[in-house]
Amino acid sequence: MRTYFARIPQILIMCSMMMLIVCPFAICSNSAASGKNAQTECNIHKGTCSQKLGERTVALEISPRPVKAMADLTFRVTVSGPPLSGTPHIDLGMPGMEMGPNRVKMKKTGENTYTGNGVIVRCPSGKTTWRAAVTVPETGTAAFVFDVVY
Repeated sequence: MRTYFARIPQILIMCSMMMLIVCPFAICSNSAASGKNAQTECNIHKGTCSQKLGERTVALEISPRPVKAMADLTFRVTVSGPPLSGTPHIDLGMPGMEMGPNRVKMKKTGENTYTGNGVIVRCPSGKTTWRAAVTVPETGTAAFVFDVVY
């Protein structure tokens, strides 16, 4: 009986370590499964994707193409209509998965055109569906769902 109780701390440590190793893969895998159900709306590898947002149209372009994870990428957003009161930003994530912040800060590079640099990280599960949520001041958020190359 004493041997069993003496081993409890070792068992708890082993269980904790297994959870640390397995949980990130399970979370990413489950979210990616949800992302699999999300339609890939945008073929970002072929060029610009656009979406109507209220009275405006938001266009997103990512280069270089094909868009690869773990590479330095340039994000370009163009918004139709009158000049914006502020600068848009992009939040990158996987559909159906809560991830840490991955925000692309944009700078104005032309009339209603904004550019920023960022990286799309690689999910350990190998899932490739990502979402770029472009938030436009005083207008709302346009979400672009696309696949990346690993």
